[in-house]
Amino acid sequence: METLVRTGPARVDADVRIPVTPDAAAWSQYYEQVYRAARGDATVIPWADGRASPGLVEWLNSAAPSEVRPGARVAVVGCGLGHDVAELAQRGYDVTGFDVSHTAVEWARTLHPHCGDRFMVADLMALPRELLRRSDLVVEVHTIQALPPECRAAAAAGLVSLMRPHGCLLALCRGRDEGTPLDAADAPPFPLTPGELTGLFGAHGLTPVQSVEAFLDEEDPPKPRLRAAFRRR
Repeated sequence: METLVRTGPARVDADVRIPVTPDAAAWSQYYEQVYRAARGDATVIPWADGRASPGLVEWLNSAAPSEVRPGARVAVVGCGLGHDVAELAQRGYDVTGFDVSHTAVEWARTLHPHCGDRFMVADLMALPRELLRRSDLVVEVHTIQALPPECRAAAAAGLVSLMRPHGCLLALCRGRDEGTPLDAADAPPFPLTPGELTGLFGAHGLTPVQSVEAFLDEEDPPKPRLRAAFRRR
């Protein structure tokens, strides 16, 4: 089942179908539609602002030196237009970014020709074998929140499967307070509570390195966000 709606505040000049279903494949098609409908204009992509995630950059500056070694192998999940991948490559990490959208990946390669070979098409729900259990650091920026709650457990399992046994996983997402019901809106993002975020990865034996950070981002008006780095117990 699908509903025909606009993508929200974005100025995508074509209607795209937002799935009203927990089927991950339908959501993958939705994101491909958004990138394709933008026709090369990044300003109409709702989640693209032409830079690496400020929440990721802050973590790289403050916490990363004590969590991951220089030159560590990194996987960026749902890399979109590739700004997070470019940031990590510039810092000397051995980074690979992947996205389920072919259009996004080709666009990222064009935007970042100096690291174009670091992008690939892959599906978090059906990962290629060469990505499994290879990353010292897995970076998840706003991917879980982009899927309906029914898809979160499968997404978390995919993220964990990318990690080496002693690896680290960094998750950033839109946040909401404990006890606050999820808005019934049919469009992403779907915010998580700190308990939901820790529960997703706790099911795989991961615990936060520190307490989940709740903060307001730099948008106008500011939006609540969560950030946490996870390791195995």
